[in-house]
Amino acid sequence: MRRDHHSRTTVEPRDRTRGRVRRMQDLPLLSQAVSDILVASDSDHVINELDAALGDTGTTVRSVRRGADVRPTVEAKAPDLVILDLQIGNMGGMAACLDLRLEAGAGRIDDVPVLMLLDRRADVFLAHRSGADGFLVKPLDALRIRRAATAILDGGEYHDPTGAPPTGIAAGVG
Repeated sequence: MRRDHHSRTTVEPRDRTRGRVRRMQDLPLLSQAVSDILVASDSDHVINELDAALGDTGTTVRSVRRGADVRPTVEAKAPDLVILDLQIGNMGGMAACLDLRLEAGAGRIDDVPVLMLLDRRADVFLAHRSGADGFLVKPLDALRIRRAATAILDGGEYHDPTGAPPTGIAAGVG
């Protein structure tokens, strides 16, 4: 256990076999070996944040700075996961995801899982329409990034609950 700057006690994951505290980067990303993640963003801090959260000795995080570069990069070497920033230059994440889905549907490239990075909760509709397997709403944090990547790489989806309206509350009751 450790204390953070707000004097709350936090519990860190423990390695049950050795009894030592592990850092989040030491936790396995997946049950399967993941070696290649492609990030498409024109923002250095987004690329650096994703690399810090997902990059380790067994994982390579590659990046492109334009949405138009995503498909040629996937054609050259299909990654295990593509992470698209919704706001990239003149061909954004939505257009890049649609392009990947159309090309995969036509059999010209491999179908690859896609995680979309959204600027606001209202953009969820765009992520769904583009065919993304999951989305994260910025600002990002390492725990949500790893959760989303793990869920998608395990064959599922990830829908970030950040900013979502509460569930289980009947409308008009108050």
